[in-house]
Amino acid sequence: MKVKKICCIGAGYVGGPTMAVVALKCPKIVVTVVDINSDRIAAWNHKNLDKLPVYEPGLAEVVSKTRGKNLFFSTDIDKNIDTSEMIFMAVNTPTKTHGPGAGMAADLKYVEACARNIAKVAKSDKIVIEKSTLPVRTAEKIKEILKAEGDPSVNFEILSNPEFLAEGTAIKDLFKSDRVLIGGDSTGSGKEAVAALLDIYSQWIPKEKILITNVWSSELAKLSSNAMLAQRISSINSLSALCEKTGADIDELSKAVGMDHRIGPKFLNTSVGFGGSCFKKDILNLVYLCKHFGLDEVADYWYQVLKMNDYQKNRFAQKIIDNLGGEVKGKIITVLGWAFKANTNDSRESAAIYVTNKLLDAGAIVKVYDPMVKEDKIRTDLKLLWESLSLSYEEIKKRNSSVIISSSHISALNESEAIAILTEWEQFKDLKWNEISQNKKIFDGRKIIRKDTSTNEKIYSLGS
Repeated sequence: MKVKKICCIGAGYVGGPTMAVVALKCPKIVVTVVDINSDRIAAWNHKNLDKLPVYEPGLAEVVSKTRGKNLFFSTDIDKNIDTSEMIFMAVNTPTKTHGPGAGMAADLKYVEACARNIAKVAKSDKIVIEKSTLPVRTAEKIKEILKAEGDPSVNFEILSNPEFLAEGTAIKDLFKSDRVLIGGDSTGSGKEAVAALLDIYSQWIPKEKILITNVWSSELAKLSSNAMLAQRISSINSLSALCEKTGADIDELSKAVGMDHRIGPKFLNTSVGFGGSCFKKDILNLVYLCKHFGLDEVADYWYQVLKMNDYQKNRFAQKIIDNLGGEVKGKIITVLGWAFKANTNDSRESAAIYVTNKLLDAGAIVKVYDPMVKEDKIRTDLKLLWESLSLSYEEIKKRNSSVIISSSHISALNESEAIAILTEWEQFKDLKWNEISQNKKIFDGRKIIRKDTSTNEKIYSLGS
């Protein structure tokens, strides 16, 4: 099958950037990204590229070259499903909040809704591609829905093509991927579908970097990759606690360990803990799958990665409290950075949310500044956490009033007694820390500040 039109359902952090690059590299294919959220689509179509709903370095440039030519953003989902040969599903797969598997299993309601809509609309053969991170055997469920509810004369081929993007470097990752994974069936029509997707990626990705597997291996590969990366972060963070007790230096330890070619240096930097939309959700999903198949010891192993991540966030917040005399009630503490990492406006599961809440719980007043995350998103993140903790309306109102969102790092630093650096934004590296540290304690959770003799006594880093 020669693909002329692609429809991507979901205009978020995966769908938008991925389809923009596909449109750039495949100018003969018309790519349309659809979403039920009209505000999000309007933002993608905004003439001011600074208003795009997703911030990624290089994304605006790619959109400017393709939008209105062969890249489009629309709320007309049915029309674009009907007229496209290939459909990507890039919708959210949150953790279930109720029912079997609540708190661990992936909630597939949006994926299933997509499949039902495709079944209802499709009048010609379609290649349906799982782009969202999904549990093993989700493709089987999608097939069941399409077969039961779709036109019997229409053939649906399901492929798994998980994304391996790192937020902050997503465009770079899309241009030069470590690997592209395509999982499909070994039937004749399944192989044709795989070949159609292979033909698209091979326009810019070397074929030796494109791995063809069965659907189940492809689905599990994404969960496994994220789990392994998160495991490395939790491992080095656990050692940072030991360094503080023994007098070892975590930076020196990380360097020594990373020089072993069998281990390598990546993901061995200590931090306040991992965040983002994938790591926690995917490990919980992996834990649930292991429990489902009776692998309790394996489930316990991976769950410990999450426990260590929570421990690190709590330990950092407690370190601030302890070094301010054990009492922070009424004291102003500045949090620099709300995004879970630099070069993105994504704050999902950011360590800043949990550190801020612990400081508020101890009675502190918290000033927050982030160059890319807006005030309404910061307050929504906190409100969602408070609601999940079943806090009363009065308590939520009280905590919300103790959070001050600053428009600049200068105003955020005014009157504060301590600074907690929670996102490694480049602009924070250029601050005159020697001058700032004369009357403030600095808690460096992201290694923005490198130790120097003039300020060392004022800087508190994990593992030092």
